[in-house]
Amino acid sequence: MDGNLYALSAPAACAFADFCGGNAGGPHETCVSLAAIPGTDASFAVRDSKPEGIGKELRFTGSELDDFATGWVRTRGLTL
Repeated sequence: MDGNLYALSAPAACAFADFCGGNAGGPHETCVSLAAIPGTDASFAVRDSKPEGIGKELRFTGSELDDFATGWVRTRGLTL
């Protein structure tokens, strides 16, 4: 995807999937939410589920998100 991902419409709230771990602070305190950006082949919006994160998101192409995910897994010594 060439261009500004932030110029595209945001995903609907119901399109976000939560990836949670621990939930020590409440039902949505340790979640990261992810949704495909409408009108793209493979671009995504990532946001924090905490109340302080409402309305804030980061947008990535699929390649950028893949690079981040594989780097994170490698850095943390995790396996898939």
